[in-house]
Amino acid sequence: MYNKIFKLIIAVAIIAYAIYEFSEGFIGNGIMYILLSGIFIFLYFKNEFILLAFLRLRKQDFEGAKKWLSKIKKPETALVKKQQGYYYYLHGIMVSQTNMNEAEKYFKQAVALGLNMKHDMAMAKLNLAGIAFSKRRKQEAKILLSEAQKLDKQGMLADQIKMMKENMKRAQMPNQHFGAGASIRAQKRRGK
Repeated sequence: MYNKIFKLIIAVAIIAYAIYEFSEGFIGNGIMYILLSGIFIFLYFKNEFILLAFLRLRKQDFEGAKKWLSKIKKPETALVKKQQGYYYYLHGIMVSQTNMNEAEKYFKQAVALGLNMKHDMAMAKLNLAGIAFSKRRKQEAKILLSEAQKLDKQGMLADQIKMMKENMKRAQMPNQHFGAGASIRAQKRRGK
């Protein structure tokens, strides 16, 4: 995996050559080189392997997404800060199926690094709330759930948030125990 700076160096070199083409009177070539440099600038801000991993996830192909993410060897040098957040976010989604502790670690890293879209941040916090709730950290789960609800302005996660709140309410309801473990009618029959 290349260092992220190489993409900018290539873009600057192509732009310099485009300026040379403009000065020589080859306007069409110069425009083509400017557009070509735009691709490298785009890939600086949106990593190609993360984009391909998202495409695999949309098709529910976790193995394919894992394959693309494994091509990023050192995320700190290869990715911009927000891309690192998405790198850990994607790992958290894939690992959450099998290992909750590792998924929690990845989601916390993603939230700390930040994500571009509020919907993705809401999803990460919703997953963290679910993990915290399953580990019986109800206060932390409530806080994360309310943060996720604030971030989900479009209501895309409204059903999941509602379901999580209902599960939390059910878990907080006390178990009802009756005196002898039977109904009043059964207790009266025994008394006769």
